[in-house]
Parts: sequence; structure tokens; C-alpha cells
Amino acid sequence: MLELKNIDVFYGNIHALKNICLKVNQGEIVTLVGANGAGKSTTLKTISGLLKPKRGEILFNGGSINELNASDIVKLGISHVPEGRRIFANMTVMENLEMGAFIRDDSKNIEEDYEKVFSLFPRLNERRKQIAGTLSGGEQQMLAIGRALMSKPKLLLLDEPSMGLAPLIVKEIFSIIKNINALGTTVLLVEQNANMALNIANRAYIIKNGVIELEGDPKVLLNDESIKKAYLG
Repeated sequence: MLELKNIDVFYGNIHALKNICLKVNQGEIVTLVGANGAGKSTTLKTISGLLKPKRGEILFNGGSINELNASDIVKLGISHVPEGRRIFANMTVMENLEMGAFIRDDSKNIEEDYEKVFSLFPRLNERRKQIAGTLSGGEQQMLAIGRALMSKPKLLLLDEPSMGLAPLIVKEIFSIIKNINALGTTVLLVEQNANMALNIANRAYIIKNGVIELEGDPKVLLNDESIKKAYLG
């Protein structure tokens, strides 16, 4: 479904991503783990068109998306939940979800998808008219994911969904990610919480200083003490 081929990305003179090669197959949960500043968020921003690679190619369902802008990439079926949630704090929960469906014109299916989001996130259903900025951190993360789902993505990019959340809420969020995948959405997950990410992923990449150091079976990575010490902290 998604393939990054020899991607290089720069911030000015800083070489942020170095010859990145990465694949996500349809139906998978793939995780990209690494320390803060390793290049995880930069990778997702490059896929979603917020950053442009200096070298290399990004393919989605066989076609290059290098030259597309972010809105056209969303229309193709890639939706990005950024680090820090970035909800519309002054809008209601329902208005945030409506913004997620902004690119769509299939009104009947949109109504059905609101109900799918509310079935995944019952607390959002209870708070449809509540101002989003007054939600708890966990509820705001649920809203950010729900808003992304309203664009009906084939591929969901999740950037640090556990950040700043209590352990019980983190477990709930990761359970929901598994449910989203089971319902047919492919997921590329970026996480500092390597243990949680590796426990739900089908495949994993480890990134360090802008370089993919390892690719493998998440269970193998979780149980290898030398890998945990060197890469996972």
C-alpha cells in the first residue's frame, strides 16, 4: 500500500531523514519506534505532504505522491493524526468531526460514519455539543482520531497517540487502534511507548538519528535484551 524508497529530508542544513526505506502492506499495523528526535514525526509529515523529500520517492497504491499537496493526499486516502492532537479547541466535538468530513460529498455515508465513530468512542457521543478544548486529554485524543476517521482513510498515520495520557487511558487508546485496524483501516503508528506499540503491531521499524536501524517481528524485538537496551531504552 505505502512504500518509502530512499527518502532524504532536510530542515535547512540538518539532514533529518537519511535514505529511509519503509513499507506498509494493506491491513497491517506497522510501528515506527525510536527515541525523541529520531525522525519519527518527520517521517509521518513527509508521507502526509507537510514536508517534501529532497531525494527518494513515496508510493501509495503504486502511484507517486511526492508532488501532491497535503489536501490531495488526504483525498487519496491517507489521514494524519498529528502529535499533540491539534483539535479545533473552540469548536464542539461534532463540529470537529464535521471538519474531518469536509472533503467528502457523500452525505448519506457521512451520517453512517459519524455513528461508527461514536460506536468506537462512546464518550464522544455523550459530548457531541461540548467545546472540544474542555475535554480531558484522553477524550481529545479520541476526538483527533475520530476526526481523522471521518475522511474515510485507507491508511491512518498516528503520531504519539499515548503522549501525556494516564496508563489506563493509553490501554484504551491502543485497544481502539486495534479495533480500527480490524474494521479495515491500515495503520502506521509512531510511538515512544515502544512496549505498547510493539505489542499491537504486525511489523516494526526502529529509527535512530534519522536512519532505519532495524526492521523485524515486533515480538522478537520485544524479547531481545540487546535490542531493547540499544534501541528501545
